[in-house]
Amino acid sequence: MAQWEGKAKGTPLGYKIFIFFIKNLGLNAAYSILIFVAAYYVIFSYSTTKASYYFYNKRLKQSRFKSFVSVYKNYIVFGQTLIDRTAISFGLKSKFTFTHDGREKMQALLSKGEGGIIFSAHVGSFNIARYFFDDFDMTNTGINLMVTDQENEQIKEYVGAVSNDTSMKFIVIKEDMSHIFQMNDVLANGEVIIFAADRYVEGIQFLEHEFFGKSVKFPSGPYKLAARKKKPILFMYIMKGARKQYNLYAREPEFTEQSIKPSHVLKEYVRNTEIMVNKYPLQWFNYYDYWDDLKT
Repeated sequence: MAQWEGKAKGTPLGYKIFIFFIKNLGLNAAYSILIFVAAYYVIFSYSTTKASYYFYNKRLKQSRFKSFVSVYKNYIVFGQTLIDRTAISFGLKSKFTFTHDGREKMQALLSKGEGGIIFSAHVGSFNIARYFFDDFDMTNTGINLMVTDQENEQIKEYVGAVSNDTSMKFIVIKEDMSHIFQMNDVLANGEVIIFAADRYVEGIQFLEHEFFGKSVKFPSGPYKLAARKKKPILFMYIMKGARKQYNLYAREPEFTEQSIKPSHVLKEYVRNTEIMVNKYPLQWFNYYDYWDDLKT
């Protein structure tokens, strides 16, 4: 079965082509390429298309025809978010508008300077969070994004060469587990950690919870950390709106228990993520056998 390996597909040539179009012909010209790129992936990227179709047909209960249409549109929207992220990273942020639903919750967490844990997911565009946070007052804290090897080193080097720096810091998940010490240090220093906590990797500890009608494994680490440290928690989603608009949603957990356990945090995470995916169904960007339910 297809497993997530902690890497994103892509080539330096592909990024260079998009960057050329963005710089010389504009964003709309770059978007136009996606009509053909999306068709290519529908036909030739069998495993990702199969996984995406399963999500729309089995988990969202769409008809067969609507599911196929959703798969195609989903590829286009995903491509647009990659183009937008690249454009924003090298100085075209002014081309976009950003709205906030729950801004006061986010600013309150940052202003306290007590540290905190923000949960996000591979829906929407959490990867542009670094540019959203530049608009917040972070005098009292720092922001740390947990990352894996999302892209190969060549892509990192090329995109990094054209991108504008931001105040966000990164904690890289490493095999020697040294990132755990970094996480403890930044929380002790009153800083904030952002997790995209929806992807389980084979071999790590996990928690299970029903997600869109079927049980799914989630990495237990972020949820255990949140329950143990008892730091403020927010659930954050950055979703692409109409045209060149992005919307940030910040939600607080609705705990009723006095003693918070990892399972309580996970339950709230799943609830908020399902709400967001139902609101933006074309922005589900997990292109593998997420529910471990597909035949090889």
